[in-house]
Amino acid sequence: MKEKVAQLRESAGISISQAESLQQLDEIRIKLLGKKGALTEISKGMRDLTPAERPVMGQLVNETREFINKALEEKNSELKEKEKNARLANEVIDITLPGKRNVLGTTHPITETMDFMKNIFIEMGFDIADGPEVEKVALNFDALNIPETHPSRDITDTFYINEEVVLRTQTSPVQIRYMQKHKPPFRMICPGKVYRPDYDISHTPMFHQMEGLMVGENISFANFKAILTQSLKRIFGDTEVRFRPHFFPFTEPSAEVDIQCAVCKGKGCRMCKDSGWVEIMGCGMVDPEVLKAVGYDPDEVSGFAFGMGIERVAMLRHGINDLRAFFENDVRFLKQFK
Repeated sequence: MKEKVAQLRESAGISISQAESLQQLDEIRIKLLGKKGALTEISKGMRDLTPAERPVMGQLVNETREFINKALEEKNSELKEKEKNARLANEVIDITLPGKRNVLGTTHPITETMDFMKNIFIEMGFDIADGPEVEKVALNFDALNIPETHPSRDITDTFYINEEVVLRTQTSPVQIRYMQKHKPPFRMICPGKVYRPDYDISHTPMFHQMEGLMVGENISFANFKAILTQSLKRIFGDTEVRFRPHFFPFTEPSAEVDIQCAVCKGKGCRMCKDSGWVEIMGCGMVDPEVLKAVGYDPDEVSGFAFGMGIERVAMLRHGINDLRAFFENDVRFLKQFK
């Protein structure tokens, strides 16, 4: 085994010194020190040695590893310096060329859409609230009347920090925090980032939501339908709006709201899955259990809540059919929104 180590040390020194590129040097490193490298295989054979032989061979192997690592490091520095000098020798600056103009950035379409929507709801008398993105399970689920058996609480649908803390899956916890600090009547919106483990043409692990809440005396379904219809027409123009019955643990009754697809104008496309309609938000009257959880008396006050994805709104406003384009940082795509 000593002879093997000595031979390996000698051959390693030669092959490292003869390396002509960083890639070739890395290949040599893997052959020598990788999981299946020559020195690693020799180390595995030490288990067959006697207790007296192992320390001697262990020291020899360690010295060889240090020798190889030092040789690799020195050759790496030599090759990097060689590549830099070659690049400097080949690069020529033509001082007669015109100078480059500074290219100014623009507001990202997600930010622009969020600001646009904020202004609409501010004009309608809504306050803006914010809250933490790393949230307690008690506020992200329990206070919203979401039972422990609900699929949204599964590890495949939520990023868990630990059993009591998550990356918020919705901005609804901000509504809970707001209600804990404010007494009705009020109306508020809470735009911000949320996180769910999804990735396809209409989902990304991080995206943006804007949720809203209005609570006071005698708030009815008619109030909530009128405000949402008006806000959607402000956002998308004179579009068709429809409400469909749905279920959410935190609202009762609940509905989903669709608008006519802005990409195909109702004819059917990839964005609307050939239906002509695009779901734009979930909404409903606040469940009495949610009002009780924040200390409100559901016999005295009522309210409605809604939530929509900022990216989906931006996609519909600008005719974009793949949500992932917002996060790929392709300058050619972003330049379209100057």
